[in-house]
Amino acid sequence: MTRRSLWLKIISAAVLFGAWQIAGMIPVSYAFPTFFESMAALFRMAADGTLLTAYVETLRPLVVGVGISAFLGIGLGLWIGLSARFDWLFSPIFIVMQAAPLAALIPLLVMAYGIGLTSKVFVVCIMAMPVIVLNTASAVRNTPASLKEMGRSFLASDTMIMLRIIIPAASPVIFSGLRLGVSAGFIGAILAELKITPTGVGDIITYSRSIADYPAMYAAIFSIILLAVLFLNFLERLEVYLFEGNVRGYASD
Repeated sequence: MTRRSLWLKIISAAVLFGAWQIAGMIPVSYAFPTFFESMAALFRMAADGTLLTAYVETLRPLVVGVGISAFLGIGLGLWIGLSARFDWLFSPIFIVMQAAPLAALIPLLVMAYGIGLTSKVFVVCIMAMPVIVLNTASAVRNTPASLKEMGRSFLASDTMIMLRIIIPAASPVIFSGLRLGVSAGFIGAILAELKITPTGVGDIITYSRSIADYPAMYAAIFSIILLAVLFLNFLERLEVYLFEGNVRGYASD
């Protein structure tokens, strides 16, 4: 089954890249390069160090923002999931954050925090934290009542029930929410670079577009997607390894 899945992924990628090559050769637009032209630009930027320098800049707000979102998001999600009062008080805030148009909020963040690292970290947090909080809260709320009743029958305290029963039972969905949060964080990091100040990979995209170097622009976009896919696949494998036989799916699906 694993080998079949791998072959299906390879075939899917081949079809996608083949369609990209054909669309660039027709061409569908003068600003749409072929797949091979974009890959040549990608290898060129990787060889001369341009991509490495850009990603050092791009990953700073991403790592900081995802770290803050994971720490606060899981803590707040546990709190919301355990207390109906805090669920009523805080859940609407994160639902609104998840639904709010981020592009409209970026100018407000720039006015408040400038165009530096702080604003970009806030953008990543706004994208990543609601997903993590809501998945964690749903996982905690959906912990089987029979498990909690069993703990109480053995005279376990509320703290012990939370640490020994609720968190282990909710961990697969919490980890899945974290994975979705990382995915949203990638989007937030690039959006911040495009909308706040062009740095890192966002700078490559903006500059390449301004000088009509479309292969380099598409290569930078492709590198973002490739990095996100590789990292999310790593998290998926880690999730399967940690929670094999106990993966219950996504609370947000």
